[in-house]
Amino acid sequence: MEKNKNLGILFIVLSAFSFAWMSTFVRLAGDLPSVEKSFFRNLVAVGVAAFTMTRSKEKIVMGKGNLKFLILRALFGTIGILGNFYAIDHLVLSDANMLNKMSPFFVILFSYLILKEDLTLVQGICVAGAFIGSLFIIKPTFANANLVASLAGLCGGVAAGAAYSMVRVLGQRKCSGSLIIFFFSAFSCLTTLPLMILNFEPISAMQLLYLLLAGAAATSGQFCITAAYFHAPAREISVYDYSQIIFTAIIGFFLFGQVPDAYSIFGYVVILAMAVVMFLYNNGKLGKKKENA
Repeated sequence: MEKNKNLGILFIVLSAFSFAWMSTFVRLAGDLPSVEKSFFRNLVAVGVAAFTMTRSKEKIVMGKGNLKFLILRALFGTIGILGNFYAIDHLVLSDANMLNKMSPFFVILFSYLILKEDLTLVQGICVAGAFIGSLFIIKPTFANANLVASLAGLCGGVAAGAAYSMVRVLGQRKCSGSLIIFFFSAFSCLTTLPLMILNFEPISAMQLLYLLLAGAAATSGQFCITAAYFHAPAREISVYDYSQIIFTAIIGFFLFGQVPDAYSIFGYVVILAMAVVMFLYNNGKLGKKKENA
């Protein structure tokens, strides 16, 4: 059991490392529209997901009544990617990634609103605390020249939280995981294609390479995080996903000379503290241990 947990931790850290490089390659691709970056990033995922589905011996099942949830998952996921990519292009990398990492807290909120799951006092405090922490990163004043990018990053985190809530619904309704990934990636490519054509910016061979590498890194991250949750429950290892902030901060410093300001660092500390509290609470290490925890 302990071995499985250690493997889960290893895979989720590898996933965080992969997603950190996805952000890096998106940034290195330069001044291209977010929809163009999103299209090429998801094009790789479509190919890998389609290959996986054709090679898999597992029966691909959509399930009755799941189409609307697949569409909602894909729609929110696409909005999440566009918001995240816009933030990556205009903010310090670690700021953009931390705002995206607000998604687990919004999963809790949407699970309460949509799935009617219980929202405990501790969970409510953690969600509120994480939101307050995000304000130190966003710095919502007109003096902040990057306010629009910060809000886009937060909206990306909110949309990602809604998308993951839809994944939870689909999982409960026995929809195939490979189909969920393929549907989302294909939907994202199809919806961004017209916008990309209308606002197409010429792309160099090096930019294309960076975007394909971003897609490969994102796909690697998806496979690693799937493997992580296969080996251990989310409640036991999810906090390690925040190692992505450490990776992006290091990469951002050495490649782009980026250093987060004091307000952002304080926001990181608050959000990470709320994540740790949630982690301890979910594992029954805070207060009275829950039954069946």
